Amino acid sequence: MSDLRSPLARARGLGSAHDGLHHWWAQRVTAVALVPLVVWFAVSLVMLSGAEYGAVRAWISSSLAMVLLTLTIVVGLHHAQLGMQVVIEDYVARDGLKLACIVAMRFLAVVAGLGAIVAILRIGFGG
Repeated sequence: MSDLRSPLARARGLGSAHDGLHHWWAQRVTAVALVPLVVWFAVSLVMLSGAEYGAVRAWISSSLAMVLLTLTIVVGLHHAQLGMQVVIEDYVARDGLKLACIVAMRFLAVVAGLGAIVAILRIGFGG
């Protein structure tokens, strides 16, 4: 029997986890969020160039800087892991290796994020 549905109707809802649209939106939202965060970070680095250690530490200790640095790290790492997941899914052929790579990449993103956040908090709170 012939399928009378259009190619779009046949493809709709397909995919390995049925969440491709969510992944796509998450990557776009994190990209948009990173624009002002990275601009703020770059401007801050330029303004702090040549500053003494104490001045940089005082800057990190401010509530606004700590929050924005943490957001930049969390959003940046989430965006990076979303992008890397797409690359792994597209270019790693074996399913077991694909899963292992995705799990390892997410683990590294979490460890790097936690390490960076702990460093910010320790510097910010004088530890």
